[in-house]
Amino acid sequence: MRTFLIRLGLLLLLPGLAGSSPATQTGSENSPDFDEIRELVRAHLAGTSDSDVNRASVEGLLNSLRGKVRLVGGTNDSTRTNTSPISKVTIIEDQIVCFRIGQVSASLPEEIRRQCKSITATNKLIGLVLDLRFARGDDYAAAAATADLFVPSQRPLLDWGNGPVKSVEKADALNWPVAVLVNTETTGSAEALAAVLREAGVALVLGGTTRGAAMTAQDFPLKNGQQLRIATSPVKLGSGEVLSKGVKPDIEVTISPELERTFLDDPYVITTKTNLASAPTAPATATNRSSRRRPNEADLVRARRDGFSLDGEFPVGLDAEPEKPVLRDPTLARAVDLLKGLAVVRRARP
Repeated sequence: MRTFLIRLGLLLLLPGLAGSSPATQTGSENSPDFDEIRELVRAHLAGTSDSDVNRASVEGLLNSLRGKVRLVGGTNDSTRTNTSPISKVTIIEDQIVCFRIGQVSASLPEEIRRQCKSITATNKLIGLVLDLRFARGDDYAAAAATADLFVPSQRPLLDWGNGPVKSVEKADALNWPVAVLVNTETTGSAEALAAVLREAGVALVLGGTTRGAAMTAQDFPLKNGQQLRIATSPVKLGSGEVLSKGVKPDIEVTISPELERTFLDDPYVITTKTNLASAPTAPATATNRSSRRRPNEADLVRARRDGFSLDGEFPVGLDAEPEKPVLRDPTLARAVDLLKGLAVVRRARP
């Protein structure tokens, strides 16, 4: 089963460039000179001070290279957090657990193991989803330790500069099929986690190609007291494959980041937002959590006992079976279908 699973620009001052790279706009060889644009804006944009232009230049540069370059040590330093690496746990149809991971950090492996132990006390799981969309991190030891949870034998996992780190042979590895969800905003150690799980043959990756920021970094001091953290060396898989070009999914699902964020809040929500290339086939209704008259076996027995016709409407007094909510998040829906299919295959095999 395990084998089977196998530049830059003033973005705030030039909104036409926002959200895309210079190469996307004109081709990298034809990109305008950064300093030339900066000086023209300073000289001719009315009401704009030198500090305004400088701030926009810095923010635009950092946004364009997000995941690979960032400021640390300021009030908005995202590395300073004591929150749990798992931001949300969803149990789907009582048999698939989805962990929404915000950051791959040191406590993630133990948190996953603890949650799995708690959930399996009441639920018989057939699969596990690691949702790494928008996830970040620069703790590659945490990525390796998390992957190690699922790998029963000893094998090289990751190398971030000091030689490959190997998994430990164990009899209590988590052995459910795993689906990993990623997108273009999956960065750093979250990318590495997705890649190493796939290479180890324990997971399939769904979504969009990751950012390509799985790299170790150096901090360079700045005059204002902050530091600029720049990715300098690529991280490698145990096989020697370099991850700096991003992780391409096994199953690609195209969806806009805006809509994807909506589904992260509620994967069952019915939305009128567009830019969704792969959508669930279930029809939209006024509500996704309604109930309808669908009798179960107990209803049939009770109706016959009380003399009601089984060919007509059931009496109002009978309990209605709630309609199952429909997953509207296309990436998660594909993952759930995949895990269900693998469970069927597993049961059918001798």
